[in-house]
Amino acid sequence: MSRFSESKHPAWPQRAVVTSGMPYGNKPLHFGHVAGVFVPADAFARFLRDRIGAENVRFVCGTDCYGSPINEGYRKLVEAGEFTGSIADYVQRNHDAQKKTLDAYDISLDIYEGSALGHCGEVHQETTERLITMLYEHGWLIRESTLQFYDALVGTFLNGRQVMGHCPVQGCKSEKAYADECDLGHQFAPEDLIGPISSLSGTVPEMRPVENWYFDLPAFTEFLREYEKELERDPELRDIVPTTLKEFLGAPITYIKNELYDAYAAIADQLPEHTYRPAEGNKQSFELEFKNVADRDAARSVLGAANIRYRTGKALVPFRITGNIEWGVKAPVIEGVEGLTVWCWPESLWAPISFTMAVNDYRGLPRESWRDYWCSEDACVYQFIGQDNLYFYGIAQPAMWEALQPGVALRGNDEAKEGEYLRQSRLIANHHVLFGKTKASSSGAIKPPSADDLLDYYTPEQLRAHFLALGLDQKSVAFSPKPFDPDEKKRTDPRVADPALKEGALLTNVFNRLARSCFYEAQKNFSGRMPLGAISGEAIELAQKALAEYDALMHKVELHSVMALMDTFIRDANKHWSDGIGRANEADDMTARRQVLADSFFLLRVATLLMHPIVPGGCELICEKLAIAPDVLFSWDYDFEGMDELCTLEEAEIGWHELVELPPRFDFFKKHPSQYK
Repeated sequence: MSRFSESKHPAWPQRAVVTSGMPYGNKPLHFGHVAGVFVPADAFARFLRDRIGAENVRFVCGTDCYGSPINEGYRKLVEAGEFTGSIADYVQRNHDAQKKTLDAYDISLDIYEGSALGHCGEVHQETTERLITMLYEHGWLIRESTLQFYDALVGTFLNGRQVMGHCPVQGCKSEKAYADECDLGHQFAPEDLIGPISSLSGTVPEMRPVENWYFDLPAFTEFLREYEKELERDPELRDIVPTTLKEFLGAPITYIKNELYDAYAAIADQLPEHTYRPAEGNKQSFELEFKNVADRDAARSVLGAANIRYRTGKALVPFRITGNIEWGVKAPVIEGVEGLTVWCWPESLWAPISFTMAVNDYRGLPRESWRDYWCSEDACVYQFIGQDNLYFYGIAQPAMWEALQPGVALRGNDEAKEGEYLRQSRLIANHHVLFGKTKASSSGAIKPPSADDLLDYYTPEQLRAHFLALGLDQKSVAFSPKPFDPDEKKRTDPRVADPALKEGALLTNVFNRLARSCFYEAQKNFSGRMPLGAISGEAIELAQKALAEYDALMHKVELHSVMALMDTFIRDANKHWSDGIGRANEADDMTARRQVLADSFFLLRVATLLMHPIVPGGCELICEKLAIAPDVLFSWDYDFEGMDELCTLEEAEIGWHELVELPPRFDFFKKHPSQYK
């Protein structure tokens, strides 16, 4: 039989960063953020610590302290008399609430601070200045005077969330659009927003020019198309990533209703060079395809003057870097332009770099050691995000990272400084967690539970196991916790099973039974000791097959498949125990008892290692009762052919390992108190 350590396995990096999409600092954590981003990221980070060594992994995240949702949330509370502190106090309050929730769900971040908080905030300011300056020195920043919404009644420029309207992107189903993006992540020029209204006064805002810096994203169109093709060829990458990216990489197109064709024909020769395409089939609009975004934008004024309404397709537009709202990371002074702050999206993309720097600072490592995690060929960055944010992480970030590389400076800009050699991230994008059948929304008719509300009815481990089993890498999935079912009859009927407890039953019933059976048999017939020695071929084959499949599934980050595998393995291990001890007891064969107990402790050891990233608390309790050091039990650096390899030579020679005594009716995995009736 081949040893596990000698068989083929996926190639893992020597070092890794795991990061998850940053929650805005305007509210406590939504259950969807915990279920769809933090729990999957935490399970993967814990696995990597076990797989390649905890010292080689950085799991980083923090509160996104800037952005118009925060400004708007703060303004509304202050106006309502519900908050009296500064905006920094407001963000700190929400950050503290988020951190408390993450701790309650056992999210094992190496750092959770904030882009404006404490040491991390200081590091992030330095990182921001460094990267923006380098983008400028490489020649990829464009200084433009663009139009921004201005509320003449209130006398102020409006931030993104202070303007509401309809998304101008053709085919978009969003019901909510802001100044330059909708809630589905589509980007557009502010002047294209349909029906803009100021949330400050309820009036139609004016458009006034302001000067800002933009990253020349359209210049990287060909790079991004090749990048998307490369992702498409990766069999382990989730389909949603290249599929979504491709939507943004087409030619710039304008859509006009068929009934406006005559009006278009009358001014067609005044438009920049374009290709006309008539509507196909039952489509209600014809298309005008332009060579570039600049030509499409130039057509806007001509179409507007002719009173021709239009919508635009998804296309790459210059990526805004700076803005002029006061609450933001300060932008470096370039070409004498002062007083700007950085738009929240670009700085949130490099915030994980700042967090990595801060972690290494806390550990007494050199500041530049962040490169070992973000720039080395032996390292990998895994970014867990929601599907709505793929434009930023899959389009804007790869282009900016490429722009920072040596040799990618614009022609004629020989003074560009050496780049940062940033490596592209591996994007782990999840679909939405639905509440029942609809996307969870705090503004909907039926309010979904908060992440904290769920803990009044479930243990963190029950929820972690359930969230990971949902299969969000495949599609949007319904989360239907029975205590929050809007149908009172279903909610109160004891005959109706709780869908959220399916995986919890594996923990509290099957896994508990396997662990207790081993310990209680050892206490009953073997003086509280675990027998060492040869493990049966059947048990070794069962364990090594599970280890190999688990390793491969984790490499693809197919966490729902990991859960299915573990359900089968734990049940098979339990059956191996019950069948074997049944035969041994029937024959009253002490040798057979010893063998099945040795086998079962071995299978328990493997199950505990593999479930450790999923339900760490109960697994660490098993480790404690086994009296084996955590860095030994939770390590993949073994042959996995027995328990002797975890014990001392003296123990192996005498054939026994002393266990910690287990009290009667002990639970490694408990039910929530509300579930005992």
